[in-house]
Formats: sequence, structure tokens, C-alpha cells
Amino acid sequence: MSIEMEEFGGNESEFLHGSKEYGADQIQILEGLEAVRKRPGMYIGSTSVRGLHHLVYEIVDNSVDEALAGFCNTITVKIHQNNSITVRDNGRGIPVDIQKKAGKSALEVVFTVLHAGGKFGGAGYKVSGGLHGVGASVVNALSEWLDVKVYKEGKIYTMSFAKGKVTKPIECIGTCSEEEQGTEVHFLPDASIFEESVYDFETLKIRLRETAFLTKNLKIRLVDEREGQEKEKEFHYEGGIQEFVTFLNKGKEALYPDVIYCEGEKEKILVEVAMQHNDSYTENIYTFVNNINTPEGGTHLTGFKNALTKTFNDYARQNKLLKDSEANLSGEDIREGLTCIISVKIEDPQFEGQTKQKLGTSEAQVAVQGIVSEQLTYFLEQNPAVAKVICEKSILAQRARAAARKARDLTRRKSALDGVGLPGKLADCSSKDPERCEIFIVEGDSALGPAKEGRNPETQAVLPLRGKVLNVQKARLDRIYANEEIKGMITAFGTGIHEDFDLSKLRYHKIIIMTDADVDGAHISTLMLTFIYNFMPELIRKGHVYLAQPPLFTIQKNKKHYYAYSDEEYQRILKEIGSDGADVSRFKGLGEMNTEELQETTLDPESRTLLRVNMSDEDKAELDITFTTLMGDQVEPRREFIEQNARYVTNLDI
Repeated sequence: MSIEMEEFGGNESEFLHGSKEYGADQIQILEGLEAVRKRPGMYIGSTSVRGLHHLVYEIVDNSVDEALAGFCNTITVKIHQNNSITVRDNGRGIPVDIQKKAGKSALEVVFTVLHAGGKFGGAGYKVSGGLHGVGASVVNALSEWLDVKVYKEGKIYTMSFAKGKVTKPIECIGTCSEEEQGTEVHFLPDASIFEESVYDFETLKIRLRETAFLTKNLKIRLVDEREGQEKEKEFHYEGGIQEFVTFLNKGKEALYPDVIYCEGEKEKILVEVAMQHNDSYTENIYTFVNNINTPEGGTHLTGFKNALTKTFNDYARQNKLLKDSEANLSGEDIREGLTCIISVKIEDPQFEGQTKQKLGTSEAQVAVQGIVSEQLTYFLEQNPAVAKVICEKSILAQRARAAARKARDLTRRKSALDGVGLPGKLADCSSKDPERCEIFIVEGDSALGPAKEGRNPETQAVLPLRGKVLNVQKARLDRIYANEEIKGMITAFGTGIHEDFDLSKLRYHKIIIMTDADVDGAHISTLMLTFIYNFMPELIRKGHVYLAQPPLFTIQKNKKHYYAYSDEEYQRILKEIGSDGADVSRFKGLGEMNTEELQETTLDPESRTLLRVNMSDEDKAELDITFTTLMGDQVEPRREFIEQNARYVTNLDI
């Protein structure tokens, strides 16, 4: 999850509708890699810092394909002083001979032609990752320069490019030993295309670590050579996804010592599943196809869920853990507190949509369901103590879910009877257009008064939190539905939660968390974000959640008013206007502001600053770990997190 400053500006009408002119001259013909440079977002998602890092992933994915094919076991990624990147593998080396159809070296074709590579013919790779098979050429197109070296069959070949075009043709520059085989790609992203050109070690570390978990026995080294930032990390997991599950469960109490592992081949599909239950109340399932994350699941996830539900219900019935009068356990009951990795390797996977976020291959469901059913049944028979622990947790989850359903139904009936059903403490806005409406979540009555007085009653609603927000990281659904503050937010937002969530019913397109700029305020904000992340994550994905930014200081001099939102800004303003005769006040809470101050700094869209909370599915595993660390029961991981991140804190109110 990240937090970004919201910015407005420009001619919105022209941005949405474009120029009025539309004739033959407006039809452009883009040759070679010009299309990539013209519309880079179509190929790498965006030109933001995320797109910048995606260039590295595209080259690494090509090396991983060599590993999946059994020809590579080491990949090294280096960040150089000038923020250029080198990716080196010990695979077979990209072919350098003439590609007959193109009449050019295969090396040149790979780096200059879209949809060219060994993964398209069926013979080069049985399974392959890479987002669209356009990795090398797209990275080349979006780089200021790119140099490639190929170590193959005892010789070293080089070739150079700039912005997608050849600047130095292929050349053999020497010899090497047979052990030196592989490919080395060195590139510098084009600063004129990307909004940010500085690589972040931690971002690369997270992705490369995940790749190493998914590719058993592959060693990946990440080296940062930049002055003052020198560091190195190595990722190598012989246990593969079993170690991935153990890593994800860090900070949680596992219910049994060993990770359950199922592996096999069916319908020409290789299946790996690793899972382990913990003492939490949320499920965390991650699915992959040829090492590509499929955040929307698909047929492989369906097969797993079917196998899990049937196998545990059969076991519970046969061993009298469920009474004859009791209903079957639902899949959600069994998956409570489950951490699971599902990884399949398919020769020609079929995806739904353009983004490869959901697998559509029907054979994957059959393969996963068959392998998991057979091997999980055997595991439960061989480990009755573990089976009993899981079944007992599932039965408790079933009872809690029934209690939660009653509370939810009661809430629905109450809403139907009273017509509106909105919480009584909500100061709602008069507009019924969600796109124009925003709701401020404020802590306590002290901030409620100025917020109600300073708001625009047509489009701005205010909901005060008068009690402690429940830490949902450590609570079941029945407790969540029983918490008045949580119920107030659920009802006010209008979307429902969990399986009832419906984004189309959202009543406010901006949900703004407005708390004091101190430790208590940060804690309350974290509790609310924990709730939204766990039960309404789509609100964050779609950009509806914001953090208000109240100022830390107000400075008055010569009848002029200045606001400072950080210590650095405070010092800068004092330097500019001079400290003599300046009247400085530090806000300790929103309740200390008068209506005009709150309106100008925090409520008025024309003058306020909002931070938008963002997340992507690529971040999910790391976010789950972070929320568990910060909000879970384990003290030691939280202490380690604080020690590791304390150096990033620039503004701590004690």
C-alpha cells in the first residue's frame, strides 16, 4: 500500500474529449518500436515508478524462463551508480545465428521486434512467464541505451541499441569457457519517458524474493552499487513455495508445525500447492501461473477450493467431528486463517482479459482438484491430530459466521424498517450524487464541531468515531458486526463488506480519514485502514480512500497567515519571512483549530492537501505481512519492524 498526494490541474474538458480536429492527418502509422515509445503505458502499465521497475521484471522474467526450462540456476541483478540496471543469467544464451524469416540475427530480432522470442514457437520453452512476450523489445524501446552480451558456445557476442534502434551491430568480441554461458543485459531507462528514474532497492527485493520462492533452487542476487546505499541480498529457497508459506505466516501462530504440500502432474499441467493454517481469522491465498501472479484467481483456484471443501467435509463426517444434525462446513469456514500458495505450470495458458489476472484454462481446475483431493486425503489420514485441529477451527468459524449472519440480517431489517438506516451520529450531505460526495471520518466530538460548521453541507458528510475502532486483524466477523464504530462506517459507506461488498452502492467517492497528527491519530488511521484493507479492499484499489493532511504549525506575521505541514516546511517558511515578530502555534489536534482554519487547511478542495491511499495486487503479500506485523499478537516481529524502519521517521510527536 502506498500513499500519494492528489493533484488537480489542466483543462479537464480537453483532457477527456481531445481535439475537435479528426482527419486523415490524425491517423498515425507507427513503425518498429515507435508504438511502444508513443504509448508506453499499454506495454508496461504506466510510466510511473511502478513502470520503471517493471522494466527490470521483464528482463528477469526472460531469465526465469530459462530456469523453468532447466537451463539456469543463477540470476544477478545490479543497480549501478547511474541507476542503470544489469541482469545476468547463466542460461543457454539468446541465439545469435540468423533468423531466416527476418533475415537478421535472432539477437537483433528479440530486442527490436514485438512478440518475438522462444516462447511463441512452442519449441523454445514448454512453459514461460513474461507478461506479453514483449519484454526485451519493450525494455529496449524505453531505454536511453541498452547493451547486451551473450556468452554462448565458447564465444562472447555483443550488440548495442539506443531507444529501440541498433547503434552497434552484433559482433563476436572474444572467447569464454563453456561454464560462462548466459545472457547479460545492461540498460538505462529513458528519463524523458519515466516520471521517476531512481530505482528502489526494497521494491526490487520484494519482487525478486517472490520469484525465488516460486522457482525452487533458483538463486537470485540483488546488488546495489550506489554510493552510500551499497548492499546485497541473495534469495535461494530449496523448499520453494513451502518456504514461501512459512515466510508469509511470520508473525502469526501456526496451528500445526509442518506446511502441507501437494505436488503432481495431470492433464500435462504441473501443480504445486503449499498451505498452513494460523491463528488469524483471514485467508490469504496467492495463485500463480508460470510464475505470473493471477490476483483474480481462475480455474486453478476453483479446483483448489472444491478439493479443500469436499475433502475436509468428508473427513469430518467419517470421523464424527461433525454431528449428523450439523450442516456441512463452508469453504470460507475451512479457509479461515489459511495461508496458501497455488502454483501451476502450463504449456499454453489461456487467460481471461488482457492483463492475465485470471486463468481460464479449464484443464487446470481438473488437475488441481484431482491432485489436492488425493494428496490432502492421504495427509489427513496420516496426520489425525492436525486434521482435528483444522476441523475444530473450521467448526468455530462456522458458528461465528452464523452469529455474524444474524447480526447482519438484523442490521438489514432495521435499515428496511427505518427507511434510511444511516447511523444517527452521521452528519450527512444533501447531494445524492456519489461522485460529488465525500465523507470525513473524524475522531471524537472535539473535531466534530468545527468539521460540521466548516464543511459544505451539500457535498461533505462527517462521521465521528466516539469509541475505540476494533482491530479487525484479531477479530472474527461476529465481533466485527457487533462493534458500533465499525457498523457505523459499514452503514454510512453503503457497500457492505466481505462477500456482500458492492462497489456500485458506494455513497461517497471520497472517504477521507481525518485524525490528529500525532501517535494516537496515526494509530486510529491504521486501525481504519486495517478494516478497509481486510473487508473493503476494492475501495483502496479504485482510489476512494484518502488521508487528510492537517497542518502541524500556523504562522502569522504582518497580518499574513502561513501553514506548515512538516518541520522542514516550518523551517523554510521562517527562513523566508523571518522569525522576528512571527507568531507561531503548533496544533496538537483538530479540535484546537477554529472553523476557518479547519476549512482552509483540511476541508476546502481548493486549498487542502489530501493523500490518496493506493495498493496493487503486486503488493498484496507484502501488505499482508505488514498489517500482521503491526496489528497482530506477536510482539517480536513488531519490534523488529520498528527497529528497521525507525530511520525513515522524520516527524514523531511524543
